[in-house]
Amino acid sequence: MRKILCVGALTMDTIFRLERLPRGPGKFMPLEAVEVAEGMAAAQAASIVRLGGEAVLWASAGADAAGDRLVEQLTGEGVDCSAVRRVAGARSAFSSIFMDAQGERMIVPHYDQALAGDPGGLPPIAFSSIAAVSVDARWPAASALALRAAREHGRPGLLDADVAPLAVLESLAPLASHVVASEPAALLLTGHLDARAATAELAGIHGGFVAVTAGERGCFWWDSDAGMVRHVPAPRVTAIDTLAAGDVFHGAFALGLAESWEAERIVRFASAAAAIKCTRFGGRLGAPDRAEVEGLI
Repeated sequence: MRKILCVGALTMDTIFRLERLPRGPGKFMPLEAVEVAEGMAAAQAASIVRLGGEAVLWASAGADAAGDRLVEQLTGEGVDCSAVRRVAGARSAFSSIFMDAQGERMIVPHYDQALAGDPGGLPPIAFSSIAAVSVDARWPAASALALRAAREHGRPGLLDADVAPLAVLESLAPLASHVVASEPAALLLTGHLDARAATAELAGIHGGFVAVTAGERGCFWWDSDAGMVRHVPAPRVTAIDTLAAGDVFHGAFALGLAESWEAERIVRFASAAAAIKCTRFGGRLGAPDRAEVEGLI
């Protein structure tokens, strides 16, 4: 059983790759451009499928043409979108992303707050078929419901702790069996700039599995058996696009949980998946398949 419920963000991104980022007004011709259904939870779901797992997406989209394209694109990737909620009168989330040749980027998003409203309960899915739950902080009410359901059914619940209001992160973290935080989110939660120190602090606060991702410096995670912070270096690659690398990491991590791997294997697998993605333009479209990840490892 490798089916994973992914909960949270769903966004239509238009990504423009330029030689350099604009420094003022004008018209700028991109080297390449792509429109892709993303958002943290959606990108995780698509990455899980590409890695050989199954994913159900619980997210919100408007009852509009953009929402139709979001669902169509992700369904085409093999993601089960039957739980995607279509909100009448709301506008589907979208963003414009400008990226230079080295991968530095500017992001201009638009989110309709109606999309993050009360979910009204869990979607009609059979939790007996779900091996793991992975949530982000963009739809907190739904994420909390999903994490509680995972705990009730004895399934691992992963929180993708990225930058969000501190109160949201503090409300979701205790519900998760596994918390994987970005460095900025770890700073919010612990006050530590150093990823290793933040990992140790989070372990003391949370009590379950915790890790902090630090980009090209790798991933720090708390080994509860040894009572210490361990470090997995990031594979050395030439990065051209880091957009969705964190989502690919979390998707690969969730798949490892669903397959009951031990912690270090999960972290190494997720780190390799994210590294490969960074070598490819197109956000989550650059996510690798399992054979590519295992080859890099």
